[in-house]
Amino acid sequence: MKSLTIKGSKRESVGKAATKALRNAGRVPCVLYGGDDPLHFSADERAFNKLVYTPDTHTVVIELEDGSKHEAVMRDVQFHPVTDRILHVDFYRLYPDKEVSVTVPVRTEGVAPGVVKGGKLFFNERKLKVRALPAQLPDFVKVDISNLDLGDKVYVADLRNDQYKLLHPDNVVVVQIKMSRAAIRAAQEAAKAAKEAEKSE
Repeated sequence: MKSLTIKGSKRESVGKAATKALRNAGRVPCVLYGGDDPLHFSADERAFNKLVYTPDTHTVVIELEDGSKHEAVMRDVQFHPVTDRILHVDFYRLYPDKEVSVTVPVRTEGVAPGVVKGGKLFFNERKLKVRALPAQLPDFVKVDISNLDLGDKVYVADLRNDQYKLLHPDNVVVVQIKMSRAAIRAAQEAAKAAKEAEKSE
């Protein structure tokens, strides 16, 4: 999984006044969980653009002013209800030998014959939750649609593999090829024409 670096500073005070002062200065208060004690720090608001405002999922290297580095994944983001500015971010520390759960996007590969025939590719799940060791976390879950005809579906069970665990029931539909209205109308008209042809014979 791709990684981003966020440079931060440890927070000496975590009270409301200090938090407000940080936000007024264009910084985001953050907490890193998963160690002996939560680590409170802040980072420039602009540092989160590529982490938060993207469909992709990344691991994060948090670099603090004291030279320490901490590998983590983003756990939660709080936004201002009116301005949508980032108010707070929670991270969870990564350990090489401990599995972690993250949500990653679904990406398709290939051209579905059903789409060529007039069907429409429909995403039931645009993101899936996976669990793996940090080194085996995928950037995305790949779904091969090159064999999907009209009405065909890809289930979570079809995507099981040895690198990571999918944290969804096997019967969850991920993508499917639905018949478009035009394709349905064409099929109905073809069936009607066939019946009329049979009657005239």
